[in-house]
Amino acid sequence: MAEDLIRLSKRISQSGLASRREADEWIAKGWVMVDDHIAQLGEKVTPAQRIRISSKAKAEQNERVTILLNKPVGYVSGQAEDGYLPAKVLITPENHWAKDPSGIRYSRRQLEHLVPAGRLDIDSVGLLVLTQDGRVAKAIIGENSTVEKEYIVRVANADGSPASLSPQGLALLNHGLSLDDKPLMPAQVEWLNESELRFVLQEGKKRQIRRMCEAVGLKVLRLKRVRVGRVVLGALPVGSWRYLSPDEHF
Repeated sequence: MAEDLIRLSKRISQSGLASRREADEWIAKGWVMVDDHIAQLGEKVTPAQRIRISSKAKAEQNERVTILLNKPVGYVSGQAEDGYLPAKVLITPENHWAKDPSGIRYSRRQLEHLVPAGRLDIDSVGLLVLTQDGRVAKAIIGENSTVEKEYIVRVANADGSPASLSPQGLALLNHGLSLDDKPLMPAQVEWLNESELRFVLQEGKKRQIRRMCEAVGLKVLRLKRVRVGRVVLGALPVGSWRYLSPDEHF
């Protein structure tokens, strides 16, 4: 039946083999077979049809890298904007962390199609993930992602005085706030010390933590992301980067 048809690239993506963009690239290169014919871009398939992927696709995918950058203040996550440089310009041999345990060698080809999986605004620092691998991007920022992001946030009262927050305010940060007229998912928020809060989120709306803090009378003085899923920033110096090791997973 017609309603059983699904776009081939979507089916490949749902299987976890690749992102939809990658799947379309494979189809365009003739690396995907549907039953006994080479697939065409835009083709739709039924759940019963057999899909085969060329080993060339897997080999190409294995060459794609994911990079972890300790982003400094003053760089934007994605495309250059308002005169500010994208964080990608920091991915140079000179900034490669000398203690990178991955064993992966640098190549300029690794900069091609290297995009941020999630954002840190220009005033924020810490772990920024850049990847060539659509599977990684989907795991971190896909609409069904449950990958946690952890932040250390230094705060003060809105007037600049030392931070104070009622138990009710802290409860609201954990659950009960809305942004853009949409309820936020539950978060984990707790005090680390008298001036810093620890946030753990499973979503990433634009300037979410700053806006959450404003809603309870706090302003953010410094925001640092220290973890994405099971991958931590660790000892990576500010402005330096390393590769995601083969045994690391978000």
